[in-house]
Amino acid sequence: MLGQTLRQQREARKATDRSFSLRQVAFRVGIEPAYLSKIERGDVPPPGEETLKKLARELGLDTDVTLAMAGKVSSDLQAVIRKRPQLFAELIRQLKEVPDHAILSVVREVTDGDW
Repeated sequence: MLGQTLRQQREARKATDRSFSLRQVAFRVGIEPAYLSKIERGDVPPPGEETLKKLARELGLDTDVTLAMAGKVSSDLQAVIRKRPQLFAELIRQLKEVPDHAILSVVREVTDGDW
């Protein structure tokens, strides 16, 4: 799914901007074109966090979603979770079945809250 998404997004951008060829995107991200091709085809395991973030930014994708498609969690989120693993584990488990609008409400409350 990750490779397919990356390829679809790159090809969509390439349709209006030729600078999104496989070769040029790979160059801007700092990887070999052959490697990017293998990532897009799913022939290799997902690259590391920094490469995925660069690819996501280059292609206009959300970095957290891109990392999740690769089965990864951003290192900054891992650091937050490690500080209070029990609390965050319980929070995430409780939110598992909650609808998106309710989670958004919690996010807004935390963002706007006066602690």
